[in-house]
Amino acid sequence: MLKQDLLVTEEPLEIRIGHGPLEDRIEMRSSVTMRTPGHDAELVLGFLFTEGIIADPADVLRMVHCESVKSEERGNVMRAELDPNVPFDAARFHRNFYTTSSCGVCGKSSIEAVLTQCVRAIIPFGAIDPEVITALPERMRQAQAVFEHTGGIHAAALFDRQGKLLILREDIGRHNAVDKVIGAALMAAMPLTATQLLVSGRAGFELVQKCAVAGIPLMAAVGAPSSTAVQLARERALVLIGFLRGDRFNVYTP
Repeated sequence: MLKQDLLVTEEPLEIRIGHGPLEDRIEMRSSVTMRTPGHDAELVLGFLFTEGIIADPADVLRMVHCESVKSEERGNVMRAELDPNVPFDAARFHRNFYTTSSCGVCGKSSIEAVLTQCVRAIIPFGAIDPEVITALPERMRQAQAVFEHTGGIHAAALFDRQGKLLILREDIGRHNAVDKVIGAALMAAMPLTATQLLVSGRAGFELVQKCAVAGIPLMAAVGAPSSTAVQLARERALVLIGFLRGDRFNVYTP
């Protein structure tokens, strides 16, 4: 007997950046990421922030979906207008931009590039409460509406120190889910210095990078961390937890 199955939507999102004087704007097509549509403005804001392009949400004048595009691109192209006073070096951006941990970059050079973006020090998380940590995956799972129907999507969830769920976002890409969470927090002017982030997959370098730049002091993952992820977390005094399953987890740093 044939049954219908629900699938996760995956579509490309092109991010364009408008910069320079208001009367003479320059547009740069910065990147294309495969994402699950929804919360696109949060995704773009989080991406710009964690890549060090902006230092504050106020650095972005507005974000809009581009209308002057091909019909098949409508809804999948977003332009962020930077404040004219925001310095933007397109050449530097291209040199330092890494989309995923599979891009073959050297661990040492990657970490050095990220450290130049980390202008805010991480406030140490302090003592870890095992009961709070082990309760996080189930709280995240209960809030995953899309996963409930498809089983094929990643999630990132932001919690306070006591384990209260603050923000949850789902996406086909782990890094997109994290960018959406950070973007949502920035839009809400929510402090990140006393929060903890849980991701549904492994703790890759690019995810730890985003936490380090945003100032999130603890990151936990259901899966394993990579060697460069541990190295970066150690450099930034960020608590990194992996293999968070049931009542067990591994603490890799500090």
